[in-house]
Amino acid sequence: MDFTKTVAVVTGANRGLGRHFAEQLVARGAKVYATARRPETIDIEGVTPLRLDVTDHASIEAAAAIAADATLLINNAGLGGGGELLTTPLDEIREQLEVHYIGSLAATRAFAPVIEANGGGAVLNVASVLSWAHVPSVGSYSVAKAAEWAMSNVVRQELAPKGITVTGLHVGYMDTDMAAHVTSGKSDPAEVARTTLDAVAKGEAEVLFDELTRNVKAGLSAAL
Repeated sequence: MDFTKTVAVVTGANRGLGRHFAEQLVARGAKVYATARRPETIDIEGVTPLRLDVTDHASIEAAAAIAADATLLINNAGLGGGGELLTTPLDEIREQLEVHYIGSLAATRAFAPVIEANGGGAVLNVASVLSWAHVPSVGSYSVAKAAEWAMSNVVRQELAPKGITVTGLHVGYMDTDMAAHVTSGKSDPAEVARTTLDAVAKGEAEVLFDELTRNVKAGLSAAL
């Protein structure tokens, strides 16, 4: 993928990793629609702010109609928290699934025909090491991210004949607002964005950014 010929849509672009994706895409020569639930919070030079709430499917369809020249979708919008499955209110568990799984899928469904009509392109889904590391304290988040991982693997096969690649990013804690409570072991989101965009350009299926993520995935076949 040549980013100088790319038109990108980045969800959750007003802060954190999404902001880095938007800024770096602009720097690489792409046209960028930077989306958020409140587009007035986006202050990135060179982007087109656009309202998109991944839990509001009408807003997704409206954004796809406006960004009719898109060739790259980055499903970055996320939600922190996510507690134990047996004690967390079901509405909060549903919210995790709505944002990370259903929301990313809905955006992909809306933008895939747009990207195909524009000659093909790519989708990037921002997942997590918690797609594979499942512990009670973040159980509902882990379930949602596991579902997003499975979704990425399925839509990758569905979209390949349409000329659309699907990349999944898996990473541990990053130095963003969402991980402000973590005091060590955090990756630089600027470097995460840089490495991931390089992988998207090459059409790679997955990015396992840090050693923790690589070790966790390598251990999936170990006995429980």
